[in-house]
Amino acid sequence: MAKNKRSGKFKYFLGKRFMKFKGWEFEGKLPPQGKFMLICAPHTSNWDFIYLLAIMFMLRIKVSWMGKHTLFKKPFGKFMRWLGGIPIDRRSTHGVVDQIAEYYDEHDDLIIAIAPEGTRKKTDHWKSGFYHIANKAQVPLLLGYVDFVNKKAGTGPAFIPTGDMQKDMDIIRDFYQDIRGDHPEMESDIVLREELK
Repeated sequence: MAKNKRSGKFKYFLGKRFMKFKGWEFEGKLPPQGKFMLICAPHTSNWDFIYLLAIMFMLRIKVSWMGKHTLFKKPFGKFMRWLGGIPIDRRSTHGVVDQIAEYYDEHDDLIIAIAPEGTRKKTDHWKSGFYHIANKAQVPLLLGYVDFVNKKAGTGPAFIPTGDMQKDMDIIRDFYQDIRGDHPEMESDIVLREELK
């Protein structure tokens, strides 16, 4: 397995102590690749990010995220990149999918976290960008979760999209069907807009 940038023992200790203090358990492991896309679901609370951060500390990995390119202008640009931000220019002739697929191609170690729901409010579908990026870049989708009912957070299966959207989404739906967020009534339907057509 290609090694990602490791955080120190202090962060590991901090993440582990936080999970223990909250009475939560961690389950799962990383896939045997140096780059992948981490799905974070369900996303119904600001607490989701805190638990995700604790898990990343425990796994000692650096996680990146996508942000609008204007967030990376001076004087905060360097800080945003230090936090793991990847600037996305939606005005580019290359769409977001192509930009991130190229970014994956240029890096041996890259973990991008994304919440496909795109909001903490209930919607009738997930945004499909995560799927198209992983499919084009041929990187695994790692199914990350926060289960507030059972007080567990971690990672489930990982797989490289086949291009058969229905089949691949069925795997995702099956995994998340019994996992509940902080506000279950706000969970979005696990279906992509293309599947609704």
